[in-house]
Amino acid sequence: MDCLRAETYVLEQLRAHLPATLYYHGLHHTLDVVQQAGAIAAAEGVTNPTDLALLRTAAHYHDSGFLTTYQGHEAAGCELVRRTLPGMGYTKAQVDQICALIMATQFPQRPGSSHLAQILCDADLDYLGRPDFEPISRTLYDELRARHLVTDEDAWNRIQVDFLRAHRYWTPTAQRLRAPAKQARLLMLEALV
Repeated sequence: MDCLRAETYVLEQLRAHLPATLYYHGLHHTLDVVQQAGAIAAAEGVTNPTDLALLRTAAHYHDSGFLTTYQGHEAAGCELVRRTLPGMGYTKAQVDQICALIMATQFPQRPGSSHLAQILCDADLDYLGRPDFEPISRTLYDELRARHLVTDEDAWNRIQVDFLRAHRYWTPTAQRLRAPAKQARLLMLEALV
């Protein structure tokens, strides 16, 4: 596995070709997910170098499907993974595992019993329980408005309430560090709607 080459490739693609209206799902989000996945994995005691490499690669590629589509971007990301990673030394089994991790992030998230998938899912939506929730949430609102998927702030608040109600953190680390603040935000938003 040439992880550095795989990461460099996808970051170059994201930098050069992501639509400018991906205010939330931009390169900054991918880099945040990579960082959070590493932090959660460390807190969860994941030390196997192969597992960490696969998790890191999946985090880098988890939203790469936005290069070609908005709806169904997880499957499109897996197409990119299957097309590019074998040429970078990834085995079929490793590619399959990376794709399984990416597909687990599709909402509603379905990581099953895979610890790595649980970590990636929690990293992907880590912001829901962080102090920077408001500005990050605003970028998602702007992105959805640009695509005419939300009409106004009242509709957005209802979407957020439904989303926060349906979401759960999977790892003990995220449940401890992020779930309480997420729950407080949900109560605040419920009071608005």
